[in-house]
Amino acid sequence: MSKAAAAGRRRAAPRTRLVLGVVTLIALACTMLLDGYLHAEVGNDSRVHPPYPARHVPERALSGGPVLTFDNRGRPTSHHIPARTIALTFDDGPDPRWTPEILKVLRDHDVPATFFVLGQMVVREPTLVRRMREAGHEIGVHTFTHPDLAYQTHDRVDRELAQTQLALAGAAGINSSLFRAPYSSQLSALDDRSWPVQRYLGHRGYISAFSDVDSQDWQRPPVEKIIRNATPKAGKGAAVLFHDAGGDRSRTVAALDRYIERMKAKGYTFATVTGALGAEAAVHPAHGARVWQGRALIWAASFTEVTMPALAWLLAVVGVAVLARLLMMLILAWWHRRARDRRRFTWGADVDEPVSVIVPAYNEKECIANTVNSLAASTHPIEILVVDDGSTDGTADLVEALDLPNVHVLRQENAGKPAALNHGIAEARSDLIVMMDGDTVFEPGTVRELVRPFADPGVGAVAGNAKVGNRSGLIGAWQHIEYVMGFNLDRRMYDLLRCMPTIPGAIGAFRRRALLEVGGMSADTLAEDTDITIALHRAGWRVVYQETARAWTEAPGTLGQLWRQRYRWSYGTMQALWKHRRSLIDQGPSGRFGRVGMPLVVFFQVVAPLCAPLIDLFTLYGAIFLDPVKSLLAWSALMLAQLLGAAYAFRLDRERYGPLLVLPLQQIAYRQLMYVVLLHSCVTAATGALLPWQKLRRTGEVDTPRTPAPKAVR
Repeated sequence: MSKAAAAGRRRAAPRTRLVLGVVTLIALACTMLLDGYLHAEVGNDSRVHPPYPARHVPERALSGGPVLTFDNRGRPTSHHIPARTIALTFDDGPDPRWTPEILKVLRDHDVPATFFVLGQMVVREPTLVRRMREAGHEIGVHTFTHPDLAYQTHDRVDRELAQTQLALAGAAGINSSLFRAPYSSQLSALDDRSWPVQRYLGHRGYISAFSDVDSQDWQRPPVEKIIRNATPKAGKGAAVLFHDAGGDRSRTVAALDRYIERMKAKGYTFATVTGALGAEAAVHPAHGARVWQGRALIWAASFTEVTMPALAWLLAVVGVAVLARLLMMLILAWWHRRARDRRRFTWGADVDEPVSVIVPAYNEKECIANTVNSLAASTHPIEILVVDDGSTDGTADLVEALDLPNVHVLRQENAGKPAALNHGIAEARSDLIVMMDGDTVFEPGTVRELVRPFADPGVGAVAGNAKVGNRSGLIGAWQHIEYVMGFNLDRRMYDLLRCMPTIPGAIGAFRRRALLEVGGMSADTLAEDTDITIALHRAGWRVVYQETARAWTEAPGTLGQLWRQRYRWSYGTMQALWKHRRSLIDQGPSGRFGRVGMPLVVFFQVVAPLCAPLIDLFTLYGAIFLDPVKSLLAWSALMLAQLLGAAYAFRLDRERYGPLLVLPLQQIAYRQLMYVVLLHSCVTAATGALLPWQKLRRTGEVDTPRTPAPKAVR
């Protein structure tokens, strides 16, 4: 394979994984939309709009029989049910709870009936439709989602019919020309709004069935009242309306059993709607592609029936995890601040010994001068080692041109960041080593603050407080919030739990002895900072957080750059966790990190972000299909909790609250971004792909801030 082809494949791979992530998110959204559409609630059989006059409805239609047909000229003909004949009809099913019981009563009495089914119920319960057909019952169409068709366009009417026919074709291989409109169970319900719909249905070849007698079982009256309501007068024939879905139908089942016995005792016979009229059957076999399309719809519905409960469970886990993590961070951060603010707290004697600061650099010409100049202003004695890792932009020459004391440039062929750091460790003259990125600047007192914890001989490494320097734009403000809340608040928590997973590459300090004990910086992962931190924990060294040691770093300025950085971080973290997986079963300090730190990192940095988009998807689901007010209130409550947590984190870091105005947008955008990035990382990990040292484009806009550092904790 040529180099050009290989490069093309490397460029195509991220796009492929991005497409995979987006497609997965869209698939989840479509699954939820389909589920919502299939589970739209069926309301009571009462018109939700005020009644209209019936001036344009023919009198023979209003006063005729319960079945309407139309000729080629659109003229209606009504048909009566013969005397002492009852056509039992059931609306709104099939229901998994009540339809089987009604079918059993009908079977026990050897009575046929007509079921006007909803398409959304058919795709959820296709076996019940097949049972109806096998038992000899008639099936009619009652729309797909139970809307009032009098207030719908012809396109919506066509969709309701077509989707229901598709469901019937997939469920039982049939189509039906028998129809009953929701909210129009009796002829008296016809008015100038609904009559044009009936004519349109007649033009489409449908037979419209109404009812002579309404049992009003949907109101759940006593069983005897249901029976009285359903009894025709003076031996007349009647189409009788019951319901087999839409609520508790236990009284319908009880009433139906007695009703059939009493009607038979009075000399009534039972038939289907078309059977009572002696008409041609309204149900016909479906053929060809329609059957397979219907089956595909039913399979999709079956998938949602399995998937949605799992997604709802995951949502509950994610919601609890988000709130639990926030609460735990706030409590432990408060505890951490309280412990450090005690007047008697001290790390020990002042650490005055010289420090070696290692700056690995690869094509950092925009930033390196600011970085080195900030170090030169340090109030602590330091030597500065700039390790140029094969830069092609003159980075090393720029450092040498500064001609600053105690600044040494080490040149090497491009070998990666871990190799550059190890080169610096080998050349360093001090026992305390500070590592920083080439796009970062320190305050004058940063090094002095950073090494204070080494007064405790058990401390092997110190994590500093990395701050976003370029926070003026929207993306910068988002990352500023993330650094203050998501990183530094986390580090306070992990510090108290003694399981800090990462010393940031922007600002960290190490004992040389600790580094050499664990073999120095490893190139096994893309997250060498996480790798070395876990290794130090496993070796028994304590890793602490020094919030007063501040570094200002240049965060990515575009979504593309942010993507590359987060992708590298997340993939590298996965690699590091896998590398140190044996800590889960180790004893001593290694086992402590494995059983405390590793589960926290896996759950909060991998699992929870992967599932976090469910929060927004279920909010949309609830707003569209359930209760929009409650759904938005729940989402707002979660956002308020996040805002309060962020405000406390900003207070701890003495930051202004203004950037928190973009927190809601940051939360929404980051949830989706981190989901796709993590999915991208998971696919990369599964395929075993390798990544080079990804260089982000820098502008050099971050300089040493003039704001004074916060009061030191000695």
